[in-house]
Amino acid sequence: MERAELQRYLDTLLNVGGFKDYCPNGLQVEGRTTVKRLVCGVTASQMLLDAAVERRADAVLVHHGYFWRGEDGRITGLRKARLATLLRHDINLFAYHLPLDAHAELGNNAQLGARLGLTADGRFGDQELGWLGSTAPTTLGGLAERVTQGLGRTPLVLGDPARPVRRVGWCSGGAQGYFEAAIAAGVDCFISGEASEPTTHLARESGVAYLAAGHHATERYGVQALGAHLAERFGLSVAFVVIDNPV
Repeated sequence: MERAELQRYLDTLLNVGGFKDYCPNGLQVEGRTTVKRLVCGVTASQMLLDAAVERRADAVLVHHGYFWRGEDGRITGLRKARLATLLRHDINLFAYHLPLDAHAELGNNAQLGARLGLTADGRFGDQELGWLGSTAPTTLGGLAERVTQGLGRTPLVLGDPARPVRRVGWCSGGAQGYFEAAIAAGVDCFISGEASEPTTHLARESGVAYLAAGHHATERYGVQALGAHLAERFGLSVAFVVIDNPV
């Protein structure tokens, strides 16, 4: 399909214009005009770009792209190497950050909730990026084990493992700043990718549990779902490339 057609479709599907973000969403680096082979990954790292070159990809689709607000804009060092790889091989780079977190079916939070057996029934927080829902009656320890099995990594557990859990809030990635809003929304536990120093004190003093399941681990599934959707709808050859990241 034509690059411009793919760009229009993705921008519309993910409602790019509906978000205030701290990076540009959509086509970040322009490559060849026709896209048949697509490589998907979480972050546009050099390893992912090298894999795209090896697979003769026409485009790369990621959650974490480039040009973040506040960064030094000079094209030097690692940034030069990454952009040179894309430009030398005429590969397009598409990146969708908050729009991919939020999509009701294909987004990171939708996919994370489904993977953990959570039934969503509401949103909260800035731009309604946080999700609210319920789980079959369990304990914090039981929910943590579900995270371990579902994501393939053991989460950081803040709270009493024996605590009953029914109402859950979640937001993938670095959303520890949403914890207070989740507490106000009445959850028994909040799940995100990361924790910060104040997170422990909030969990202790509020009595609300917190699971930090990994930034990368909680954001693998939206781009996979989006890639599968594009393969089915447009017949593109799509490969999700795993670049391990313990964070």
